[in-house]
Amino acid sequence: MPQPDRPIWYRSLYWRIGLGFVAFLAVLLVAQALLFVWLTGRTAGAFPAASGARLAELVAGDIRDRLEADPASDLGAHIAEEYSRVVQPFVVVMNDGRTFSNRPNAPAALMRNTRARLGAMSGERPFRPRPRRALRPPPNGRAEAPIIVADQLVGLVAVPPGRVAPMAALQQFGPTLAASGIGLLLLGACAAALLIFRPVRRRLREVEEAAARIGAGDVTARAPEAGRDEVAALAHAFNRMAADLQTRAAALSASDQARRQLLADVSHELMTPLTAMRGYLETLAMAELKLDPPTRERYLRIVDEETRRLEHIIGDLLELARLEGSSTQLRREYVDTATLFERVAERHGRELADRHVVLDRRIDPSAARLAGDPDRLEQALQNLAANAIRHTPDHGTVTLSATRQDNLITLTVRDTGPGIPREHLPLIFDRFYKADAARATAGSGLGLSIVKAIVERHGGTISVRNDEGAVFEIVLPVVP
Repeated sequence: MPQPDRPIWYRSLYWRIGLGFVAFLAVLLVAQALLFVWLTGRTAGAFPAASGARLAELVAGDIRDRLEADPASDLGAHIAEEYSRVVQPFVVVMNDGRTFSNRPNAPAALMRNTRARLGAMSGERPFRPRPRRALRPPPNGRAEAPIIVADQLVGLVAVPPGRVAPMAALQQFGPTLAASGIGLLLLGACAAALLIFRPVRRRLREVEEAAARIGAGDVTARAPEAGRDEVAALAHAFNRMAADLQTRAAALSASDQARRQLLADVSHELMTPLTAMRGYLETLAMAELKLDPPTRERYLRIVDEETRRLEHIIGDLLELARLEGSSTQLRREYVDTATLFERVAERHGRELADRHVVLDRRIDPSAARLAGDPDRLEQALQNLAANAIRHTPDHGTVTLSATRQDNLITLTVRDTGPGIPREHLPLIFDRFYKADAARATAGSGLGLSIVKAIVERHGGTISVRNDEGAVFEIVLPVVP
């Protein structure tokens, strides 16, 4: 059985699934990135400074400007409004004891240290900030910036040490990003199921349904072969298997029908002579019936003829069974075509002479020899010649010819009789088939079936047609 063609890689179901998930992951990452950009855009100012010192200076300058503009300003509300979205925490400690932070969970230690630091720095009156290089660095590496209004130290801004911005950003945006990621994952899984697996599942279900119908006895069931992927290849292989099963089922049905018909034909052919024999024998066995010698002799002759007819039918049946069952071994040797035709002429010479029928023999030099079993080939030709002579009118012609074309030799038996009715030509080689009453007067109806079996055992073919009479052609291969 030929192997189905493999689908092109980009039509392969596995590649489509793999590429689909790669594309899905890419879309997921892009969507997450866009969501992150959108979130950070909504929280503008979340990263206002690249370092803690810069953040402290920005906050201290902002509070200074705020107090200079409005000393009674609510710093707590201002810091909550402006810096609640800043992910890096900081604390603001004022001289009047007020403390502020942009995060609700500001470290208590940072708050205490900043208050102590502010107390230490407030000892200088008036406060004169030193140059940056002259200032002592704050303890623990934290960043500080004083809030100076009118040359007075009014507060201190402190930022804890370390790079805490990424963790803070994760804490702030993590739940939103996780929820969106899970949502996108579920959405992508649903999209993949609908766009990739649902069509494949539907097509596999159709193959399954076709298989179930085949199992239930419907050999006409077929699976749709749409597409060019592995599922289509599976459906194609399944349909090819179903077609083979249908062909075999049809062959089995035809074989069973032929067997039944053969039994009916054999029973009919055997019952005809048996019925006649039984009737005449019962008549001869009647003691009260007085038969004159000529009548008794005629009855006995009829019984003998029917017995021989029955024997002939049984012999032909056995011969046909041996030929079709390959139980008879054919000889393989060269046969002289002229000798074969001569034997046919000798056997029917008396009938040809009595009816003035001419037997014309034509042999091409290239067809002077045949390869096969001489006895079986002669049997086939004798049968065809007997039929041709029987149905050729007096003073008619029967032609035996042998020609060769390429590696085929054709033996032709042609008569000048009425021919065979067109509707009977396809059935002429069937067992017990007789075209009409005139052709049924002699023989068992198995002669042409035996001829066909002999020819086919030689690897040849036989055909029949009408051309101003019946024409039988045997085509045999040239065997070296």
